[in-house]
Amino acid sequence: RVLIDSVGLFHTLRVLCIFMFVLFLAGFTYRPLATSTKDKESGGSGSSLFSRRKFSPPKKIFNFAIFKVTAYAVWAVGIPLALFGYFVPYVHLMKHVNERFQDEKNKEVVLMCIGITSGVGRLLFGRIADYVPGVKKVYLQVLSFFFIGLMSMMIPLCSIFGALIAVCLIMGLFDGCFISIMAPIAFELVGAQDVSQAIGFLLGFMSIPMTVGPPIAGLLRDKLGSYDVAFYLAGVPPLIGGAVLCFIPWIHSKKQREISKTTGKEKMEKMLENQNSLLSSSSGVFKKESDSII
Repeated sequence: RVLIDSVGLFHTLRVLCIFMFVLFLAGFTYRPLATSTKDKESGGSGSSLFSRRKFSPPKKIFNFAIFKVTAYAVWAVGIPLALFGYFVPYVHLMKHVNERFQDEKNKEVVLMCIGITSGVGRLLFGRIADYVPGVKKVYLQVLSFFFIGLMSMMIPLCSIFGALIAVCLIMGLFDGCFISIMAPIAFELVGAQDVSQAIGFLLGFMSIPMTVGPPIAGLLRDKLGSYDVAFYLAGVPPLIGGAVLCFIPWIHSKKQREISKTTGKEKMEKMLENQNSLLSSSSGVFKKESDSII
């Protein structure tokens, strides 16, 4: 508000671009994972079409094989399903506040509350996630969706401005939880080698519901004359998506048990083969020794 009042919207957006440019610089700090010997040879020779100096193979850019991991496929469906109402508070909250609390000053504080506690939530739940083993980190995301959905539904019920601030503080806290543990969950589901692919696909899927939600909320406001129904409906998808995510730890553990059983059988078969080969070799030695004695 200070920038808009002093320099106007156009130059305010330019200032925002300066801050966003920091992300562009931060991108140079990322380093690729260690390449295999095969990749190094093809990259060093310069004869390969897909060498590091030119282009990466399409399979490396779009690795659809990660969708064969059932737990990830469910996660990639559940997250977008939960996000149809995610941007509704961010886009329409200020207009709702202007309609409901016309006499209040510094109304922008509600968005500041979401932003501040979102930052706190990322630090807090990022640390908490370190103590949650494996895929059970998904339950933190389920918890965050539950509170995000519940707080969205509570926005129209707040008749006191202070209550609305409290709701926004809680919403921001669990928004930070949802954002911060997305990468650790992807790491647990698909492993370190494919985690960037998993997050990339997920962000692409997320873009659709996050874009569709706010215009639908605006249409409901135009038809019904208030944002109440829009905020109520915005709280439903996170609850549904959170319920879908609850199945992921069970699916993942079931798959791990199947893998352990197959690897156990393979190890047993190898041990039996080795044992049989040892027995056959020892019997051959015994036969040679008996022949020499005779």
